[in-house]
Amino acid sequence: MAGAAGPGIGPGAAGGDGDDSLYPIAVLIDELRNEDVQLRLNSIKKLSTIALALGVERTRTELLPFLTDTIYDEDEVLLALAEQLGNFTGLVGGPDFAHCLLPPLESLATVEETVVRDKAVESLRQISQEHTPVALEAHFVPLVKRLASGDWFTSRTSACGLFSVCYPRASNALKAEIRQCFRSLCTDDTPMVRRAAASKLGEFAKVLELDSVKSEIVPLFTNLASDEQDSVRLLAVEACVSIAQLLSQDDLEALVMPTLRQAAEDKSWRVRYMVADKFSELQKAVGPKITLSDLIPAFQNLLKDCEAEVRAAAAHKVKELCENLPIEGRETIIMNQILPYIKELVSDTNQHVKSALASVIMGLSTILGKENTIEHLLPLFLAQLKDECPEVRLNIISNLDCVNEVIGIRQLSQSLLPAIVELAEDAKWRVRLAIIEYMPLLAGQLGVEFFDEKLNSLCMAWLVDHVYAIREAATSNLMKLVQKFGTEWAQNTIVPKVLVMANDPNYLHRMTTLFCINALSEACGQEITTKQMLPIVLKMAGDQVANVRFNVAKSLQKIGPILDTEALQEEVKPVLQKLGQDEDMDVKYFAQEAISGTCVSAARKYQRHTCPTRNGRTSAFFPKAETNTPGLKKEHKQKIKKVPHILHFLLNEIFTSRSSHQSLFRGAWFTK
Repeated sequence: MAGAAGPGIGPGAAGGDGDDSLYPIAVLIDELRNEDVQLRLNSIKKLSTIALALGVERTRTELLPFLTDTIYDEDEVLLALAEQLGNFTGLVGGPDFAHCLLPPLESLATVEETVVRDKAVESLRQISQEHTPVALEAHFVPLVKRLASGDWFTSRTSACGLFSVCYPRASNALKAEIRQCFRSLCTDDTPMVRRAAASKLGEFAKVLELDSVKSEIVPLFTNLASDEQDSVRLLAVEACVSIAQLLSQDDLEALVMPTLRQAAEDKSWRVRYMVADKFSELQKAVGPKITLSDLIPAFQNLLKDCEAEVRAAAAHKVKELCENLPIEGRETIIMNQILPYIKELVSDTNQHVKSALASVIMGLSTILGKENTIEHLLPLFLAQLKDECPEVRLNIISNLDCVNEVIGIRQLSQSLLPAIVELAEDAKWRVRLAIIEYMPLLAGQLGVEFFDEKLNSLCMAWLVDHVYAIREAATSNLMKLVQKFGTEWAQNTIVPKVLVMANDPNYLHRMTTLFCINALSEACGQEITTKQMLPIVLKMAGDQVANVRFNVAKSLQKIGPILDTEALQEEVKPVLQKLGQDEDMDVKYFAQEAISGTCVSAARKYQRHTCPTRNGRTSAFFPKAETNTPGLKKEHKQKIKKVPHILHFLLNEIFTSRSSHQSLFRGAWFTK
C-alpha cells in the first residue's frame, strides 16, 4: 500500500483546522500508506476507527475504493483487512449499502494465500445475510458468478463457499444458473477446485430442493467419489453424511450406498481412513437397517485393514458404533460380529491401534452387562494392562470407573488389581515406575477406602525401593495422593508411616523420609508440619551420616517458609547454627546456605527481586540478611540500592558469597 494516495485527511490538514482531535485519525490514515508493514497492520486493525471519523459517505466513496485499489500488500495485512471488512456493514450506512463492501472482498477472495481467501469468503458469507433480496440478486450473485468463472483457480475455489448462502434467497431462474455454476466447478480441470467443490457439496445439498438433490447433487457426488485424486474422493465421503440425511431409505440404497461401499474399499488408505473417521455420523445418517446390512461388514473390514492408521480410526469408533446399534439384538450383534475383531486388535502390532482401542474398550462393559464383561472383556483388559506400551496401560487405568460401575469394586479387585500389583512389583524398574505414575489416577478411580485397603502398602513399599528413581517417584506420588484425599487422610495414614522411616538402619531410607517431608509439608500445611514433621527433622540433625545431616539443612530451608516465626527462631535457627559448625564441609555449606536464605533458584529470585530487600521479603531466618553480610560496609549497601532491580538476583549471590574469587569481584565492583 506504500505510496498510494489515500483518503483526504492528513496531519497537516488537522493542524491547519486547529482540530487536534482529528490528528490521531490522520496518523492512522497516513499509516495505511506507510512502508513499515507493522504500522500498516496496526492501522488496518483500527480501520473501524478511521471509518467512524470519515463518516459513512466518505468511507464508501474514499476509503473503500482506496482499499480496493491497493490490495497487493503482505498476507498478514490482507488477512486483517478481510476480517475487518466482515463487520463493516454498519460503517458504510447499513444493509442498503452492504454491496459497497463487495469489491475489496472480491479482490481478497482471489489472492494466492489460502488463509486470506478463506477469511474473505467468511466475511462475504457474513455480509450476504445483510443484503436485501433485491441487492443480493443485483450485486452478490453476479459476484459469485464472476468468481466461479475466473481465470485463476483461486477465485473458483473461493466461489465454492458462497453458493449455499445465496441460493435460498435467489429467484427460481437464478437458482438454475447457480446450480449450473456449481456443476461446472465440480468438473473443473484443476484438482484444487474440485476439492473445494467436494468440501462444500454437502453444505450446498442442504439448501437445495429434494428433486434437485436427487437429479443433480447425487450424480455430482458419484463423480467426485470416483475422482482420480484421492484428496477429492475423501472429501466426497464427508459430503455423503449430509446427502444421506436428506434421502429416504429406498433412495439411499439405490443412489448412495453403492458409492459408499466403493469408498470403504477404496485403493487409497486416506479414503478408507475418512470412512472410518466419519463412521458414527454415517451410521446415524443411513439408519439401523442399512447399518446392519452394509455398515457392519464394512466396519469389520476397516478393523482388519492393512493400514494401521485406518485400524486406529476404526478402533476409536467401536464404542460409538455399539451405542448407536438398535437396543433389540445389540448384545448379540456385538458379541458375534464386533468382539472377535476387537480381540485381534488387542494384540495388534501397532501401538497406536492398541492405544485407540484401549481408550474406548472399557465403555463396552456398560453395554454388554456384568456377565459378558467378566467372561469376555476382563481378559482383554488384563492383556492391555500388561501391554508394553505405556499409553495403552494409561488408557485402561483411566477408564476403570466404567468397569467398576458394572462389575463392582470387589470383582474388580479380584481380576484387574492383581495384575496392577504384579506390575508394581515387576523386576524391571521402568515397569514399576510406570505404575507409580498412574497411581494417583487409579486412586481417584477407586476411592480412598479401597485404596487404603489394597494399594496403600504398595505405595509405602516403593519408598524403600533399591532404585533411587522409584523412591523419588514414590515421594512425588505421596504428595499427589494427599492433594487428592486431603490433609486429614495424610495425617492419619501417610505421615506416621513416613516418620517411622527416620529410624531405619539404612541411611538411604532415612534420607527418603526427609524427601517425603519436603514434598508433604506444602500439601499438609503449617500445623501438621510444625507438630509432626519438624521434630523428626530436628532429631535427624544428629545423624551419624553426613549425607543425612546436610539433607536436614536443605529440608529446614524447604519447610522454613511454612513454619511460623517462633518455630524458626527457637527451634530451627539453633540447629542450623550447630550444623554450620559441623566437621563435614558439605554439611557446613548447606547449613550456611539455609541460614542466609540464598539457596534459592535463580528463576525464583528473578520473579521475587523487584528491590534489594526482595520486595519487602527478608530471609526466613535473619530478618535483615542482606545487611548482616560480613564485610559489607554501609556505603557499599547504599550502592546496592542504586543497582537496577533486574540484577539483584545475581548481585545478591555475589555480595553474600564467601568464596575468594567473588570477594575479589566485590572489591572490583566497589572500586569502580
